[in-house]
Amino acid sequence: MSVSRLRGLLAEGRAIVMGVLNVTPDSFSDGGAFLHADAAREHAFRMLSSGADVIDIGGESTRPGAAAVSVQAEMDRVLPVIEVLRRETDACLSVDTSTPEVMSAAADLGCDLINDVRALARPGAVAAAARSGLPVCLMHMQGQPGDMQLNPVYRDVVAEVADFLAGRIGVCETAGISRDLLLIDPGFGFGKTPAHNLTLLHRLGELGVLGLPILVGLSRKSTISKIVGDSNGTAANTLLVGSVVGAVLAVWQGARIVRVHDVAETVAALKVVQAVQREGV
Repeated sequence: MSVSRLRGLLAEGRAIVMGVLNVTPDSFSDGGAFLHADAAREHAFRMLSSGADVIDIGGESTRPGAAAVSVQAEMDRVLPVIEVLRRETDACLSVDTSTPEVMSAAADLGCDLINDVRALARPGAVAAAARSGLPVCLMHMQGQPGDMQLNPVYRDVVAEVADFLAGRIGVCETAGISRDLLLIDPGFGFGKTPAHNLTLLHRLGELGVLGLPILVGLSRKSTISKIVGDSNGTAANTLLVGSVVGAVLAVWQGARIVRVHDVAETVAALKVVQAVQREGV
């Protein structure tokens, strides 16, 4: 059932909206706002009512400079939220984690997708993902959250991201994870300058050579802030518009899933994209 939820959404042939649910005290955009299970539940249902197809639940901040959290702390944040949402909704649920123990426990609670910014690189993660039988999103990141933005350097960011992801796909297949369970994410803002991010977005379609659904997370990233002149994150409406435009461009360039904070606005914008692509309302 878990696999069929995501497969069913992908089979619809439209862009899928993934709502961000950070149950952390220090995430870059909404850290602390939904740390308690009741607040997290309420926000998840607000996003679902606004049109989110997937809720992505994360308990470890991966913002630039973020410190690691213990396995127990991450489990204490994430698992109660997954449990209550799985009990109260049939919506597709994703766990945003790199921690094998969290992957396994989330799968046992009925989660539908593992979304890993470290592409299953932590010891035991590949084996845990394989045992779960769940779809997995593999993301590219140069470095680690604590140092990834210090001095990211590439010769060709698109080629290097594609090569990295191809390697991780190979690791997964060797471990018994079927290719049709994999998704990829170029990792906007994860060890990349604004110029790198813009090149990736402009050439996103080139990642289609890997033959897997592409997930993109541009929402409220610092690159968007710099473009719209909101480097301090104070003009909420301006940042929202920039984020929605980023999601639209990503889908136009081939992304199948967009991970966003502003669900209702993104859903409305993507309806326009879909109407244009289909040449009909």
